[in-house]
Amino acid sequence: MRRPSYHRDYRGRLEVKMTPMIDVIFLLLVFFVCTASFRTVEESLPATLSWAGATAEQPVEPELLDLDQVIVRIHWRDGTLEWRVNDRPLESLAEVREVLAGVAAVQADLPVILDPDGEVPIEAVIDVYDLCRRVGLVRVQFSAAATG
Repeated sequence: MRRPSYHRDYRGRLEVKMTPMIDVIFLLLVFFVCTASFRTVEESLPATLSWAGATAEQPVEPELLDLDQVIVRIHWRDGTLEWRVNDRPLESLAEVREVLAGVAAVQADLPVILDPDGEVPIEAVIDVYDLCRRVGLVRVQFSAAATG
């Protein structure tokens, strides 16, 4: 006796349904992308901390011997900010940007030391730090007073 054709076709075709598996993979992918954290760490600034009055323990590169470091002092006097770049008083953050852009045009890896007073708001210090990085200065450091 001959079997009906629908029995032969059913046993002869073994296939895996890929559509549900692909759906699950895409669902997992979307889940992991949505739950991943892409924020940068706010407390990690690519800079080093120098103690005020401390001598440098690292040897100075020979190409930096002809140029000195740039010291940006930020003062808070009577509710207003004052900036000094290498003891040259500046009126605004735009003037600080012009001076630092000129420094970056000459030598971008020149050390820049930010020396804020204790009363200066952190926003003003971060503004100057961002300005240094924006104009292309790559060696930005912070000065800190030694406690003893």
